[in-house]
Amino acid sequence: MVTHHPIWRLPVLFPMIGLALGYFDAGCSARAQAPSNVAAEDRLPDNFRALAKAAGEPQLPGLTIVYLHQLGNPADANRWRNIIVHQTEGPEGSARSLALAQAKNPSKRGVMLWVETDGTVYWSTAETAIPTHGDGANRNDNKYIDNSTTYRTVVKTNSIGVEFVGNYPDVAKPASVGQIRAWLVLVRFLQERYDIPADRIYAHNWIDYKDRRYCEGCELATLARNLAHEPGKTAQR
Repeated sequence: MVTHHPIWRLPVLFPMIGLALGYFDAGCSARAQAPSNVAAEDRLPDNFRALAKAAGEPQLPGLTIVYLHQLGNPADANRWRNIIVHQTEGPEGSARSLALAQAKNPSKRGVMLWVETDGTVYWSTAETAIPTHGDGANRNDNKYIDNSTTYRTVVKTNSIGVEFVGNYPDVAKPASVGQIRAWLVLVRFLQERYDIPADRIYAHNWIDYKDRRYCEGCELATLARNLAHEPGKTAQR
C-alpha cells in the first residue's frame, strides 16, 4: 500500500534562473559543461549523511520521496556500485503507476526509483531487489565516455536505476525543472547512502547502444557528475 508522507517543501535550494534545458544536444557526454548557475548555491543539511544512512522512510529538505518499500540498513543492501539514469518515454503522470507495478514484481524490467515531472520520487523496491534494467553494458565505442571500464561491467546487479518520466510523445523532451531540482538532491542521497563516487554515475546512452533519436539520461548524468560530490567528504556544497 502506498503511504503518503508530509512534504518537506523548503524554499528552492537551487537557483534555476537561466537554466537552459535545451543546453545539451543529443551528443552530449560526461565532458559537457552544465550551466554555471545550476546548483551553485545549494546547501545540504549538516546531518545529510546521517539522513542518507537512515532506515525507514527518511525525508530530505527539498525532496519528496514516496516509499513503496521501507529502507533497511544500507550495509545489508545489495552492493550498489553505480547509478544509471534512464528516461522511460512514458507520459507525464505515469511514475506512480509504473512504480506500483514494479513494487508488485521487483525483478521485472524497470528500476528502483521513478521520478515524476513535478519532482516526486517513488521508491519502488527493496534495496536487496534487483530490477531488470540496462542492456548488459554492451557499448564499447567510447563515443561518450571511456567504455573500457564500463563494458559488460555496469550492469543491473551492481547498478541502481533511476527513471525519469515525461518524454512522451517527444523522446527528445528534456527533464522538467522539477525533476532536475529533485535529482540534484536525490543523486547525492544515493551517493552518500551507498558510497558511490561521481564518476560512477552514468547515462544509459553512455553504457549501452540506445535510441539514436536522443541521448537517454545524458543531461541528467552530466549535471550529477558536475556536482563533484564526494560521499563522506562533501556533506555541504
